[in-house]
Amino acid sequence: MDFRIIKSPSNGAKDILKKRIGVNCKVDLDSIDAIGLVQGKLIDMIYAIDIAEKAAGVTVEDIKGTCPQHMVLLGIFGDTSSVESAIKEIKQRMKEGK
Repeated sequence: MDFRIIKSPSNGAKDILKKRIGVNCKVDLDSIDAIGLVQGKLIDMIYAIDIAEKAAGVTVEDIKGTCPQHMVLLGIFGDTSSVESAIKEIKQRMKEGK
């Protein structure tokens, strides 16, 4: 799994995410402080969604794209400390589960 956190995301980053998430986006991207990006296998990403939403006050969205390795990209949205907590919890739980 790959992880990145964008603090104070630029308008360009938000615009690209809006396009990739599509019309069903449940997050107001203009009001978020941070974006956590998590990429990995589908089975791990579904597990990561559950962990993130239970661990912190964040919203998770599937970021659509094309990848020949069947990797999935998730966006974790919220305030900076909540996004950081969610990513930390995902890393910890994934490490324990393997």
